Amino acid sequence: MATYLIGLDFGSEQARGVLVDVATGAQVADHVHAYRHGILNDTLPDGRPLPAGFALQVADDYLEAARAILSAIGRGRVVEGIGVGFTASSPLPARADGTPLSRLHPEAPHSYVKLWKHNAQAYADAITASHGASLENFGGKVSGEWLLAKAAQLAAEAPDLWAQTDRFIESGDWLVWQLTGRERRSLGFAAYKAQYAQGIGYVQGVVPGLASRLSQPLPVGSPAGGLSAAWREQTGILGSASVAVAVIDGHVVLPAIGAVSPGCFVGALGTSAAYLYLSDVERPLPPGIEGMAFDGSVRDLWCYEAGQPSFGDTLAWFARTFSRGESLEESFQVYNAEAAKLAPMAGRLVALDWWGGNRVPFADGNLSGLLAGLTRQTTSAEIYLSLMEALCFGARAVFDLFRHNGLVPERVLMASGLARANPHLIQILADVLNRPIDVPQMDHATAVGAAIHGAVAAGTVSTYAEGANRFGARQIARILPRLPAVELYEAGYGIYQALARQDTVHDALHALRALPALPTPFLKENIQKSAFRV
Repeated sequence: MATYLIGLDFGSEQARGVLVDVATGAQVADHVHAYRHGILNDTLPDGRPLPAGFALQVADDYLEAARAILSAIGRGRVVEGIGVGFTASSPLPARADGTPLSRLHPEAPHSYVKLWKHNAQAYADAITASHGASLENFGGKVSGEWLLAKAAQLAAEAPDLWAQTDRFIESGDWLVWQLTGRERRSLGFAAYKAQYAQGIGYVQGVVPGLASRLSQPLPVGSPAGGLSAAWREQTGILGSASVAVAVIDGHVVLPAIGAVSPGCFVGALGTSAAYLYLSDVERPLPPGIEGMAFDGSVRDLWCYEAGQPSFGDTLAWFARTFSRGESLEESFQVYNAEAAKLAPMAGRLVALDWWGGNRVPFADGNLSGLLAGLTRQTTSAEIYLSLMEALCFGARAVFDLFRHNGLVPERVLMASGLARANPHLIQILADVLNRPIDVPQMDHATAVGAAIHGAVAAGTVSTYAEGANRFGARQIARILPRLPAVELYEAGYGIYQALARQDTVHDALHALRALPALPTPFLKENIQKSAFRV
């Protein structure tokens, strides 16, 4: 009888699942389910307005998605293992039995999942100022995207809800809890998003009562438990169905693309970008790089992490805001086609890629994007190209921090949605880095990576290397840098760095963010009064 693995990939707006045949390694089914309520930026589901900067989700949407996916691809199948990749940091407050507070208090914004895009930078800055010395493995800084900052915001702005919070937990860990009936947290989430250090534990004294709302994590590849009887009944899944502890979505892809050995530098390019460097030797954390952990991404390796908080999101913003088609996809097609015809730096533009703030090296969510060099001759395609180039310059800034501090990449791989969907972007990145880039040719690589974590947890394979060999990508496309473009992009990167490092630029961007927003009714009223005066 055939047996299978299931990989679940929970992204920002939808979840995907794949069914992998254990004997052949083939993907035999997949299913996508969009979250019912999407991302809550402006209002709660009942229409109540949200404060500026909020980005929330409904925890029960994850259960609906998991139920739909597992039923669609797993019903009647004998499943050995299930793995979960989840976008992070996306924590939620829950009761001791796992009930999310948003189910009990749907009217309260702070009862919901705080999606990774939700930025609590002011609280992060306060934690950095008071506890920076305790954050050696994380560069002495806390990001506004991470769990500690979001816990501090919840405790300060909604103390009544914080008092009802028995568990403050990453959504990936919470989903595994719901699937198995057992709370089992992942070392990856705990280390990279909650600053857990092995042998030391969580940072103490950051948020009153936070320690009691967390729990000790397990290394990736650990079994959290079997799929519960209730979930088996709902989904029709058979077999042992061992569920692995969850993994950060940018990390979970590693075994699917064969990145399971020291010296690999991996970019997981999606709405945001995560950059990972694997090492079998512990080295000091390079300045500006965000964190490091052992057994938090794949077993028996150190993984150093950095990232850009807005990657594909930046391009999507432009294609949506300055639309060139009836749909976002059509607009992308037009811009990508036009940009591909342009020479490097064609518009003589340089942008700072901080549309969602900056993670590396400044850890400042209050920074914003900048576009320099505009003239009356500038075209929309040239602006779009400059945004792609800026994203690659931001990636180069991360890459250089690794290689200038003894973590020398021996192989560069790019994976996830944009790596295959936008080959011109990867060509620019190869030119900017002046390094060959390997792009594994695999559909749904992130979900397959999750399936391999499930295989390790179930004992289907004994190591991640074995899982990569049996279930990972079979073909690799190699993109080589183009010498004339390398030279021009070296000059462009120098301009990018000169802008990025200027305190006056940072001060100006902060000042812009701090300007008061006048209400629209006020503006309309005063426009009418001005018209009467004329």
